Amino acid sequence: MTMLDQNTKRKLGSARQILVGKVPDPKAQVEQITTALVYKFMDDMDKESEELGGEAKFFANGFSQYAWTKLLDNKLSGQERLDLYVQAITNMSKNPHIPQLFRDIFKGAFLPYNDPRTLSLFLKEINEFNYEHSENLGNAFEYLLSILGSQGDAGQFRTPRHIIDFIVEVVDPKKNETILDPACGTAGFLISAYKHILKQNKEKSLTPDEKLRLMNNLAGYDISPDMVKLALVNLYLHGFPDPKIHEYDSLTSEKRWDETFDVILANPPFMSPQGGVVPHKKFSIQSNRAEVLFIDYILEHLNINGRAGIIVPEGVIFQSGKAYKALRKLLLEKGLFAIISLPSGVFQPYSGVKTSIVLIDSERAKRAEDILFIKVSSDGFDLGATKRIVKNNDIPTALEIVHKWKNGNKINNDIATYVSKKDITESLDYNFSVDFYLVNNDFVSSKYPMAKIEDICEILDNQRKPITKSDREAGSYPYYGATGILDYVKDYIFDEKLVLIGEDGAKWGAGDRTAFIVEGKCWVNNHAHVLRPDRTKILDELLVEIINNMDLSRFITGVTVPKLNQAKLRSITIPLPPIELQAEIVKNIKSEQKKIIDMKVKIEESEENIKEIIFEIL
Repeated sequence: MTMLDQNTKRKLGSARQILVGKVPDPKAQVEQITTALVYKFMDDMDKESEELGGEAKFFANGFSQYAWTKLLDNKLSGQERLDLYVQAITNMSKNPHIPQLFRDIFKGAFLPYNDPRTLSLFLKEINEFNYEHSENLGNAFEYLLSILGSQGDAGQFRTPRHIIDFIVEVVDPKKNETILDPACGTAGFLISAYKHILKQNKEKSLTPDEKLRLMNNLAGYDISPDMVKLALVNLYLHGFPDPKIHEYDSLTSEKRWDETFDVILANPPFMSPQGGVVPHKKFSIQSNRAEVLFIDYILEHLNINGRAGIIVPEGVIFQSGKAYKALRKLLLEKGLFAIISLPSGVFQPYSGVKTSIVLIDSERAKRAEDILFIKVSSDGFDLGATKRIVKNNDIPTALEIVHKWKNGNKINNDIATYVSKKDITESLDYNFSVDFYLVNNDFVSSKYPMAKIEDICEILDNQRKPITKSDREAGSYPYYGATGILDYVKDYIFDEKLVLIGEDGAKWGAGDRTAFIVEGKCWVNNHAHVLRPDRTKILDELLVEIINNMDLSRFITGVTVPKLNQAKLRSITIPLPPIELQAEIVKNIKSEQKKIIDMKVKIEESEENIKEIIFEIL
């Protein structure tokens, strides 16, 4: 945002301070200032018309009594001024002499307090502003909107300006393209896109006709009438004579379903209303999750070779639900070419939600076999509530990487990773978490060839033989897995050397481990995976040690009950030294483990000795 002069900031700050005692909510303060500014500006335009020899067109006929100059007449008492102002803003939406845009702005306007002195002071401050279609006035309103940001009922968060500008820069909308934000809020993305296009055409400025066509190409929807009102004013103050902002529920209404766009920019609501969303039937993915439906909506409303930049909550990236998996598959098919992970503090102080930017460019995606992943650790601001500027900033580097990638060139550095679409497709649930593809970070520099668990082990989970409760009570075999009610937990019997791996974090055996070797008859319930290693490729003992020394968190799915499901287990990749070397490695491991056991014995002996010494003293 262009820097504002201190006088403009002071006037806006002063107007807010006058209201704060009577109107504590920042959003309500902005609405009151918006209504009063538009009221004043209409009067300014009438005066300009009269000075040029014309007539007043806004405050005409029966509405002339509400003219700003009459409202601020010193002969009026405070109560008379308050009564006239309330009457004016209440009736202005019915004024046939003002554009529909202004009628929409005044629709539902009201004064939330009844204090003549507060209103008089407030209107005196507003009187300091003068209407002009200028960058300064638009930026003044942008500054005013920046005080918003509290979470809305539907998980709405004001998008930081630098993140908006970054997405617009990456997507790079053009002057002749149609552009939509289907959850536009105060129209931040649309304003940024407009400024970006003007900047791109600075050497040969747009003609008046081209600029008007550009303004008509920008459209926004929002479900909130308050947001629509603010977006209308925001665009109007940036020079848009007839902003295309519509009060519209993109998820439940079909009225605008047939409209398509070249570019879509959005930060859709992250959370669904209580009870979920009840969408219409035209979506390709059946879901009641707002974030899933919004992304589906965007993909459905892009023109052929369209482009999009969407802020998404982290659940879209990795959650294993059916709808999320279908959405990731659809994104891949519809032109996904890059995913940029943002730090979790971007939306502070309003939310700590972790987000990513999904970039769609169907034309670019057709030419690429890989998807670009970028991890932004710092966006140039600290991650606390104060949002202080810091030295570290990955945004410029990320911008360079994406621009290079759009031309088919890779930049290999600490924040960029390229993953083949084939690997993503074969990950079963189309996982978009880059860590999943980093060859299990634990072994990224291994000098040995790598192999997936499914290629070196037979998974016996489905070959377990059920036994009865009486069998269980009568036997004396070892029992592995989570304990529970016998009629609820189904138990199974095996009779050979096998490797067990806990499914839901259950640990057992020496050292409280996730992976463990069993030999002979035993019961294993369905809380453990059962593996029969191919011993020509991997020794049981080495497999167990590798699994127990890995960070398995990236393979865990589910929130309420985190689990290592069989699909994730099969995809785990480990290094495979030559089989004769494996035996030597296992021998060395056992030697070190014996040292640990011996040390523990000595520690226990020393602890007992200490107790005896203390006992003698006492």
